[in-house]
Formats: sequence, structure tokens, C-alpha cells
Amino acid sequence: MKENTKIRKLLALLIIAIFCFFGNIINAQNDIKTPDTLTSQQQSIITIVSLAATGDLDNLENALANGLDDGLTVNQIKEVLVHLYAYSGFPRSIRGLQTFIAVLDERKANGINDVMGAEASPIIDDRTKYERGKEILEELVKTSLDGPKKGYAQFSPEIEVFLKEHLFADIFERDVLTYQQRELVTVSVLISLGDLEPMLRSHMNICLLQGITSHQLQHLIDVVAKNVTNEKITAARQVLSELTGGTSLSSKTGLKTENSDMLIRISEIEIHPQFLEDYTAFLKEEAAQSVQLEAGVIAIFPMYQKDNSAQFRIVEIYADTLSYQSHLKTPHFQKYKSSTLKMVKSLKLIDMKSIDSETMQAIFEKLE
Repeated sequence: MKENTKIRKLLALLIIAIFCFFGNIINAQNDIKTPDTLTSQQQSIITIVSLAATGDLDNLENALANGLDDGLTVNQIKEVLVHLYAYSGFPRSIRGLQTFIAVLDERKANGINDVMGAEASPIIDDRTKYERGKEILEELVKTSLDGPKKGYAQFSPEIEVFLKEHLFADIFERDVLTYQQRELVTVSVLISLGDLEPMLRSHMNICLLQGITSHQLQHLIDVVAKNVTNEKITAARQVLSELTGGTSLSSKTGLKTENSDMLIRISEIEIHPQFLEDYTAFLKEEAAQSVQLEAGVIAIFPMYQKDNSAQFRIVEIYADTLSYQSHLKTPHFQKYKSSTLKMVKSLKLIDMKSIDSETMQAIFEKLE
């Protein structure tokens, strides 16, 4: 009897150990970014940059502390604030560094010893800074730069030299931050300053070439949106939409001022009752991601009948047919479609026509 009790105890301990092991794996996986989102450290970098670039030093203090708590080292944050000056000037950069010093002093007084982190590796390269900077820029844009110079470089050759030697050699060559991190800094500064769409387009494109996804750029814009004006965010969304082949939208709500091409549809869907819970979760996720991530998706509004929860109705509004076709190719829609195919008992798509497009614009503005 005692032997059986001992065996049961050992089995119980083994089960607990297994749960703890898999629990740690799950927690670790939760800290890994998905292809559609940015890590907490990346979000901290973006927040720090947008606040420093706009001179919001009061909120910058909290952002700096949060960045340290998220695991950024002191040297990484210093490098972020130094990189900032190349786009917003020395005054904003220096004020950011001064604010950071005050934050570190306060944390140290409270017994918090922050990790300094690695410093920049020494540069051992006999080539000129211009040659090194040119190579780094070629790595960023994934193409050779031996062709004709751009207009500004022909007009002012000296600034082209300064860019290669200083920005892409002196700054980008420092390995405290990765190329991806530096481009997140750069794009965040350009959005925060505003009216720099040509440069923003170039650096968003570099982000894409360096492995940052369009969804992550959308997430970046959402993070910056907490700290800057709607006009700057609208402009950034427009650039990203054009860069990724989305629809050009002109109003604050995303509705086109000319609505004749707008695609409006009501989807009537009946679901097999045993799949109701799973289907609802997939539909909710897909609708939220579509509206958030796709510039051409004006609305995807899912509902179910009060007296029959298996009967779903979805009001879908797209800026135009191209936006709808683009929507069908997105990863989130493809996931929704493949995951719910067996759950759908019947599907009917009914194309609609708006009677009063002008009022539709007002409705969306009122929702805001």
C-alpha cells in the first residue's frame, strides 16, 4: 500500500514538472513577435523616437523607463537618441539624451541598476568612409548604386558625400543597433516630423527589404499615432498603402471622396451549429485585422441573428474592386477561408449600391 502511495506521488510530481516545462515554453513563445506585430522592445524604440523627435519630454521620461523595463540596454537607448539627430537635428537628440540621464539617475537612486549593454565594435577597415557607407547603403536597398546620381546629388554633390560618409558609415556602421532597428528609428522620426513623404517612402521600402513586414509597418504607424497628429498618421498610412499596392485613400476615415467605385456587399452565411464558437472567433479576428491593416477595407461588420445564432450577416465595404481583390489575397483572409471552409453550411453574397454616399461619410466620422 505504501509502495502504491509512493508511486502516485512520483507520478503527480512528474505531471507537475511536465506542465511547468510546457508552461515555460508557452510563456517564451508569447515573448516572440509574430509576423504581423512588433516586439515590446521595438515598440519602445518607436515610442521613444516619436516623443523625442516632437520634443514631448514629459512623456519621454516614462517611455525611456518603459524601454529599460522591456529589456533595452542603456547603450541601445543612447544609440537610438544619437541616431535621431541625423533626421531631427542635434537639439532634439541632445534634449533626449539629457532626459535619459535624468531618468537613469532617478532609477539609480531608487536602487535600479540598469544594464549598460555592449558598446559599438571598433571599425577595422582600410577603405574610405565613402566606400564603406556606399556598401552599407547597397546592403540596405539591395541594389547597386553605380548608376546615375539622383537629382539632389547632382545639384549638391557634397551632401551626397556627407550622406555616404556620415549617415551610412559613421552612424549605420555602429553595431549597437541592427539595420532593422535603425530603420524603425528612421521611419518613426520621419512620420513624427511630417511632410517628408518622399523620404518616408524610401525608408519604408528599406524596411520591407530588410525583412520588416507591411503589417509590422502598420503596427509601427499605430504606435506613433499615440503621439502625433492625425494628419501625419494619415499621410504615413497613405505612403504605406501606395508602397504595398493598396488603394489610395484621401479622407481621415479612409473613404474615398469619389464613391462611385465603392464595393458594398452583404454576406449571408449559415454555420453548422457545432462550429459556432470556433467560427465566431475566426470571423472576429479576420474582420479586425482587415480593417486595421488594409487601407482599402472601409468596414467589415459581422453580426448574427438574435433568434438564430447560426445565421451570420456581414456588411462589407471596400474602397473599390481592386481593394476587394487585394483583400482576398491577404494572409489573414486566407487563414480565415481555409480554417472555416468546413464550418460553412451555406454562403450567399449580395452586392449592394449606396443610396446616399454623402451621408455614409458622415456616419463614419460620427463613429470616430
